[in-house]
Amino acid sequence: MIKYIIVDDETASHDNIKDYASNLSYLSFQKSCYNAFEALEYLNKHSIDLIFLDINMPKLSGLEFLKTLSNQPKIIITTAYEEFALEGYELNIDDYLLKPFNFSRFVKSVSKVSDALANKSISIQNSENNEDAKIFIKEDKKYYQIKLNDILFIEAYGNYVKINMVDRIIVSHQTLTSFTHNLPENKFIRAHKSFIISINKIELIEGNRILIQDHKIPIGKMYKLNVNRLIK
Repeated sequence: MIKYIIVDDETASHDNIKDYASNLSYLSFQKSCYNAFEALEYLNKHSIDLIFLDINMPKLSGLEFLKTLSNQPKIIITTAYEEFALEGYELNIDDYLLKPFNFSRFVKSVSKVSDALANKSISIQNSENNEDAKIFIKEDKKYYQIKLNDILFIEAYGNYVKINMVDRIIVSHQTLTSFTHNLPENKFIRAHKSFIISINKIELIEGNRILIQDHKIPIGKMYKLNVNRLIK
């Protein structure tokens, strides 16, 4: 089952999505949220697989909401504004539904997410069962195969990320958010808007910082819950 929530300030949009989703047995409705803050509160207490997300909402837009998420679920943007598509894909969304969309387009979008979740599940299972799990990282025109166990932490670096490892640093042209989808959630957490850390490499948690070897990683307010889950 794919557990989903809807984040949209228009009741009609909620009704339309739930009506379409009711025809797909593998979709499980969890919550209707009418602003981003309501969604954040729900996500702090519940785990879901997919968000149908509007962009144009009061106080905090859908795209600004995305930037606050630590472990981002699958995202399908549902909006009447096509000019935000590029920015949305830069934030690693999975699909962009332009309102009004029909049922066949909805099914195509959800099927894409379903396939991605199935592939991710297989990838995570392999990583959990294999201490030598590896991923490929691109630096310039080279691809390095590295062990997940060698990663200390990953740091946002402008339009790049710095992968700090036990023996070297690799700089790769991608966003921190997109990087999270290649990492198993049982081994890595996002502790700050600019840092993803390896759970096994944590030596000390003190106040609002994490010590990994000689590195002091700040804990962001929006991500403190991720860290708190480790020590409860």
